[in-house]
Amino acid sequence: MKNKAFNRTLKLIKRHMWLFIIAIICTIISVVSTLFIPIKVGEGIDMIIDFHNVDFNSLYSLLVVIGIIIACNAISSFLMQLLMNILINKMMKDLRCQVFDKLINVPISFIDSHSHGDLIMRIIGDIDQLGDGLLQAFTQLISGVITIVITLVFMFSVSYQVALIVVCLTPISLIVASLIARFSFKTMQKQAEIKGRLSAHTNEMMDMQRVVISYDYQQKSIEKFKNINNELAKVGVKAQFLSSLVNPSTRFINSIVYAFVGVFGALKAISGTFSVGNLTVFLSYASSYTKPFNDISSVAAEFQNALASAVRIFEIIDVKDEVEDANAIIKPNYIGHVKFDNVSFKYVENRPLIENFSLDIKPGSQVAIIGPTGSGKTTIINLLMRFYDVGSGAILIDDTDIKKIKRDNLHEGLGMVLQDTWLFKGSVYDNIRYAKPDATKEEIIMAAKESFAHNFIERLPNGYDTIISDDSGLSIGEKQLLCIARLMLKRPPILILDEATSNIDTRTEVLIQKAFKKLMTNKTSFIIAHRLSTIIHSDLIIAMKDGHIMETGTHEELMRKKGFYYQIYEAQFVKEL
Repeated sequence: MKNKAFNRTLKLIKRHMWLFIIAIICTIISVVSTLFIPIKVGEGIDMIIDFHNVDFNSLYSLLVVIGIIIACNAISSFLMQLLMNILINKMMKDLRCQVFDKLINVPISFIDSHSHGDLIMRIIGDIDQLGDGLLQAFTQLISGVITIVITLVFMFSVSYQVALIVVCLTPISLIVASLIARFSFKTMQKQAEIKGRLSAHTNEMMDMQRVVISYDYQQKSIEKFKNINNELAKVGVKAQFLSSLVNPSTRFINSIVYAFVGVFGALKAISGTFSVGNLTVFLSYASSYTKPFNDISSVAAEFQNALASAVRIFEIIDVKDEVEDANAIIKPNYIGHVKFDNVSFKYVENRPLIENFSLDIKPGSQVAIIGPTGSGKTTIINLLMRFYDVGSGAILIDDTDIKKIKRDNLHEGLGMVLQDTWLFKGSVYDNIRYAKPDATKEEIIMAAKESFAHNFIERLPNGYDTIISDDSGLSIGEKQLLCIARLMLKRPPILILDEATSNIDTRTEVLIQKAFKKLMTNKTSFIIAHRLSTIIHSDLIIAMKDGHIMETGTHEELMRKKGFYYQIYEAQFVKEL
């Protein structure tokens, strides 16, 4: 799993291969210049022949050369670090776009079945973790591998016997590091999962703070946070303990390698087959050779953490997009004839909600859907909007199965106002224009007036240019008026009002109902309402219970039947009295 995630991450380099190649070239220059310095230092040592017998002229020239090499090393190292940073940031930018595009296009069922806090953690926290891990890994791994290869070439050119000792002993550190890393990955993956749960809980508590306080749930919320946090601390300690074993283990083995090289080289120097300068060069090379193993092992924990994050990121990217019929059409216009043909649907397997639902709605009809909580009212709207697809049967608009209509074209023909409002951070103009991006200011102001939002907008500090958001201090009713203004601006042929006026005062509701009546003229409209006084003039009222249609008819017809609708109406009437 982690190998697959790593390979997929590496594929992101393809778009920025030129940066990667230049970074590799700079790394090679940096490593070669670093390895040339010991050679020159060794030559300098050999120029010190005896007491009062030093070739200072050659030594001064050598110092100039060493200075130039050091300058080349510094410049190439700086460029390598800079290019690697740019490369990783571009890769993470591409990955964020992939994840966000996926979240925009996944089925609503995926969003509904996952904690929003966890999804936010994946697109922000996990991608940042992956970027940090890759930056360290690339910097250390690439420079380390190049250093090891070039150092071996230099070592074999000086003494193949000593070089063979180094090569034979080094794999021990690699084996130890890989074994520890294998155990630490699972712990890192568990750590990432718990971080997602912690983020999800925190996000829920922040979103529902008023509910938490009103139900005196603060202490229970704190306890739950502490439990998750304690679990994260325990797993974190275990993860850090396992990963921290890598570096000291490899350092211990590499120190043994260095000691072997030092002893063997010293014996060769005593026997006269090695000069003191060559011994110095070789000891420096032995250190240069083992150092990358230590550096790579030091970032092993971060890299395992990055791979665990990568797995969580690609889990989102691998979610299947909503399937669009290859032969889906674009309807040029909508008449508004809606038909539910023996529709069945369930959110959870073995728990049917809508069963054998059939309904034929004539164009221009005003249809009200009522029923107790959980009866399937909102589900009918979700199916009509194709937020979910029917399990069996079909929904047709103007005798065309909605599955055969392109989704964006279907949504162009439908306009919806929900009980739950949503505003993004932007001006009032932009929030209303969301329904029609090419709308003029005059059209936006007219829509606001029709929705009776104009007066309160004018009272805002900067009027229509005031920057607002979902938590900018507007009342729920004011936010709902802005959402209604969007519908007024769009003027779709088919309207869906799901408790659209539930948070608005009675006086404003009466005015908006008049505006809706004008807007709904000759248009098919669906109204979900708990206050039956708002739907008594509908052309058709559908009374639902447990996913089934109990009764249909006008208000007068249903009242004469004295059935299910009559009971709901009487109960509400008595309650209101």
